[in-house]
Amino acid sequence: MNLLSVDNLSKAFTEKWLFNSITFGIAYGEKVALVGANGTGKSTLLKTIAGFIKPDGGELKLALGSSIGYLPQEPELEDDKTILQTIFSSDNPTVKIINEYEAAILDIEASGDRMQFLLDEMSRLDAWDFDKRAQQILAKLGITNTDALNGSLSGGQRKRVALAQLLLINPDLIIMDEPTNHLDLEAIEWLENLLTAHNISLLMVTHDRYFLDNVSTKILELDRGNLYTHNGNYAYFLEKKTMRENIQAAEVSKARNLMAKELEWMRRMPKARGTKSKSRIEAFYEIKEIATQNLNQDELEISIQTTRLGNKIIEAHNVSIQFGDLKIMEDFNYIFKKKDRIGVVGKNGIGKSTFLDLLTHTQLPTSGEVIHGSTLKIGYYTQHTNNLNNNNRIIDEVKEIAEYVTLGTGEQVAVSKLLDMFLFPPSVQHTPVSKLSGGERRRLQLLKVLVSGPNFLILDEPTNDLDIDTLNVLEDFLQEFAGCLLLVSHDRYFMDNLVEHLFVFEGEGQIKDFYGNYTDYKDAKPDEVVEKKVVKPIETAKETTQVQKKKMSFKEQREYEILEQEIAALETNKTNLTHKLNAGSTSHTELAEWAKEIENFSTQIDEKTLRWLELAEMV
Repeated sequence: MNLLSVDNLSKAFTEKWLFNSITFGIAYGEKVALVGANGTGKSTLLKTIAGFIKPDGGELKLALGSSIGYLPQEPELEDDKTILQTIFSSDNPTVKIINEYEAAILDIEASGDRMQFLLDEMSRLDAWDFDKRAQQILAKLGITNTDALNGSLSGGQRKRVALAQLLLINPDLIIMDEPTNHLDLEAIEWLENLLTAHNISLLMVTHDRYFLDNVSTKILELDRGNLYTHNGNYAYFLEKKTMRENIQAAEVSKARNLMAKELEWMRRMPKARGTKSKSRIEAFYEIKEIATQNLNQDELEISIQTTRLGNKIIEAHNVSIQFGDLKIMEDFNYIFKKKDRIGVVGKNGIGKSTFLDLLTHTQLPTSGEVIHGSTLKIGYYTQHTNNLNNNNRIIDEVKEIAEYVTLGTGEQVAVSKLLDMFLFPPSVQHTPVSKLSGGERRRLQLLKVLVSGPNFLILDEPTNDLDIDTLNVLEDFLQEFAGCLLLVSHDRYFMDNLVEHLFVFEGEGQIKDFYGNYTDYKDAKPDEVVEKKVVKPIETAKETTQVQKKKMSFKEQREYEILEQEIAALETNKTNLTHKLNAGSTSHTELAEWAKEIENFSTQIDEKTLRWLELAEMV
């Protein structure tokens, strides 16, 4: 039985269908991720299911007595209420029962049946531990000053308060729109563990690929108004999506070949139409519908020429910065080098953004100095999009910086062409900035940063609100970027792919320089703690492990060699069959059979590779 059933749901804006007659279900305990490009309607679908938007057609059924909790991208909180009043709102069913129970205790006329009912409800809602749970959740999300008014909070702080409120309500179905935005890495990992360790039913939109892979049990892909279901995590979805697109491309190719022949028959067909002719005409229009499908995906293109960077870039000498008793950094020294790829990590509020402002001369140090080289040209991408003028048209927002831009190829193009490459086609370039979605504003902000041709990119939370396809393209661009890169991001996948060492903000003004990416740092932390306390036992254990390491038998050695050959053969068969599948010159039935064979080859390759890796450990 489904907790939520969605039947033939449809929603359109003006003449464009965001989704049309989509059907799916969410079972109890299932964790479903919704993916798709920016502007495909993901947030609209979540709001429709949560009851904030009325659909144009279809039906939503929630299991009797069940509740939905919704976390939007930008939560709305009552500005005149404190964080504590928001968390302990009477709208929370648990808080309501606690208040009723406490009132009943003081009411000498309260009946035994009434007290028993309240006791049962307190147990059902785990209300006895509510205060303790609230403190734990608030602490994990970095919410300390619960007397602060919501009106004084930043966008990120408001998101964390809304997330805490949602988790404490503990609804039957949790709906989250970009839950990892504005959370630090520690909080993201805590939330990830919370969602996976409990029998929580979840529907979410997130760009965090590690989070997707670790949490989701089913992926829903929204593409051109259609919904595709993939049972499994994100890695499984990518494999199945590629296979589906290959099959679709083969079907379209075949239909186009057939359509050319049928179109010739339609043109010379006699006016007298018999039954066979009518049947063939109907078949022609079915073929035409398949053949005229546009399978091309709009893809972001990033290719901007970089300004030459001299030997002197940025030098920080004995830099300290302090606000009252709060130390952000103390006696920090670093000389940036060409092709530096540095990530900045640390808890929220510890001073990462202040550090970036310091390097860009937006913030002055308390002591020490930050020196810029003469050829330095910084592109500073902040986590806020309030530097965009909402009254401007999209094209005018970029023209304020430059009329023409030189691409990485040396070609000079007009701003209109560059906007088109950034997925702002001519039809929307005169749209006011105020009409853009969160992801579109992010893309426009990124374009403005790159137009000036920087040679030192400083990116503060660049992944927020960008879809996964755009992130992949941005990663490719940054990997080839010839200048320096300094990156603050909560996206572990993004960080792992791009940085080579980290500035780790540890608090009290201390910044540790760690060589490696985030996963290296996370894996190394326990080892470093043990190494500082006890050195010799670790060395002894290492020597013992090497002595006791299992040797490979003759039979295992032979298996190891054969597996290498078998895996290579399977890879060849899979590649050959994929080429045949892409050619599409066969029947639909045979295409389907080939797709199954490819899937079978992939399974065999994975199984044999796993065994090969086990044996390789012994070599």
